[in-house]
Amino acid sequence: MAKLDINGKLRDVNVEADTPLLWVIREQVGLTGTKYGCGVAQCGACSVHFNGEVARSCSIPVGTIKPTDRIVTIEGLSATSSHPVQRAWAEVDVPQCGYCQSGQIMAAAALLHKTSSPTDADIDAAMTNICRCGTYQRIREAVHTAARMGAKQSAAADVPADERAGEQA
Repeated sequence: MAKLDINGKLRDVNVEADTPLLWVIREQVGLTGTKYGCGVAQCGACSVHFNGEVARSCSIPVGTIKPTDRIVTIEGLSATSSHPVQRAWAEVDVPQCGYCQSGQIMAAAALLHKTSSPTDADIDAAMTNICRCGTYQRIREAVHTAARMGAKQSAAADVPADERAGEQA
């Protein structure tokens, strides 16, 4: 049994220690915004925030996660889709098929949390997720748009304090 802090809620999950976090998020917790893409941490469709850093959840075994580690999925970024990155994605109309977009958004939010006014080179270096539709120019434009909106806010800031207090799910 593992205790995981996902989107501000402490959750008990009963899985094998080598189960990838991605499958716990999707199958045990029921949050399906985090996508399976490649299973080898290359494409980024499974990107989440892990202790404030972007991470590929398909490569994190649950057995390595402590109850104090904080995991934020696309659903936890903002319950109302009001995070500046989410708003910028809609304003710029980034997605085509949309499959990779939750991972792209999570990577962009992590970048902007660290670098409030990134250059094109900063964006290119940080945004390593794959988009099969090739929306990279719109992704870059949306990151710049989100930066102008003030996207430095933390994903954890969007989780209500009463939920961060360890409410059991």
